[in-house]
Amino acid sequence: MIATTRVRSLVSINSRPVLKRHVRLQYDRVRAAWALLSPERVFWPNEVSLDILRLCDGRHTVAEMIALLGDQYGADEAEIAPDVTGFLQEWSDKFLVTL
Repeated sequence: MIATTRVRSLVSINSRPVLKRHVRLQYDRVRAAWALLSPERVFWPNEVSLDILRLCDGRHTVAEMIALLGDQYGADEAEIAPDVTGFLQEWSDKFLVTL
């Protein structure tokens, strides 16, 4: 038996998060809500989580995402940065986002 070890990717301000190929956002008309679909799992992100996930397109750096979300919500970037990076790290650890 061959043991494999996964190296944990860590979020940095320069990371360009993107949803994994097996993950997609889809609107559920019955529930009138957005779902993040992954094989054998469904997540129901809240509004803020959904806004972060929509920016996970591989084009935006984490710094750019924080700036855009700060403008959108009228929030101080320094205050929301730990929440955004923590969210992205959690979703990376769940194999849903690539950094």
